[in-house]
Amino acid sequence: MKKSRILVVEDEFPILTGLVDLLEGEGFEAIPARDGEEALRKYRIDPPDLILLDIMIPEKSGYDVCREVRASNPIVPILILTAKGQEVDKVVGLELGADDYIVKPFGARELLARIGAALRRTRTRPKRRRDVTPIRFGQVDIDPRTLLGKRGRKKFSISPREIDLLRLMMDHEGEVVDRDTFLSEIWGMDYEGTTRTLDQHVVHLRKKIEDKPAHPRHIVTVHGTGYRFFSNPK
Repeated sequence: MKKSRILVVEDEFPILTGLVDLLEGEGFEAIPARDGEEALRKYRIDPPDLILLDIMIPEKSGYDVCREVRASNPIVPILILTAKGQEVDKVVGLELGADDYIVKPFGARELLARIGAALRRTRTRPKRRRDVTPIRFGQVDIDPRTLLGKRGRKKFSISPREIDLLRLMMDHEGEVVDRDTFLSEIWGMDYEGTTRTLDQHVVHLRKKIEDKPAHPRHIVTVHGTGYRFFSNPK
């Protein structure tokens, strides 16, 4: 059986070698890269099955790597590594299309579980064409083909996953969509992360589509359960 190939992007050599040793010991093929330019070069030569990506790397940042990979490949799983407390790193990484984030320091079992879940989701994901029908509600107008949108005169970019979240909620307008449904429908049935990933996506999505993100009217939190969507809230 062919080994899954993982591109490991980390500029701190002891951490990089530790990750490579761990992954190879678990039967993966690990491809190391210490900066953004090297990561993109190795990605283009032979695209991996998954990318483990530190944000704070030289040459090109992890943000740039994530953006360039997602521009050509919406499928390959990208797991970003972020230091404890770096909330902005998590949010921006998710906005650019990362699938999940892992906070340093992390345990080997947690990392391997996240990697395994991401790879399984990719293998079992149905091959379907992405819905490019424009999304319109209130003052919001989104073009899924260009991943661009606007609210009134304010323009913004949007990730494929944020579009998927919106479509799921719009399909159940006025109903409560619980967190388990979001995770199973958007991230996959065997997602082994936490609901914090979902909540981070929703927080960032609100900043784009809500007039007052701190007091949302389109995406309303139902505490302890999930979220409810209204296209034209009263």
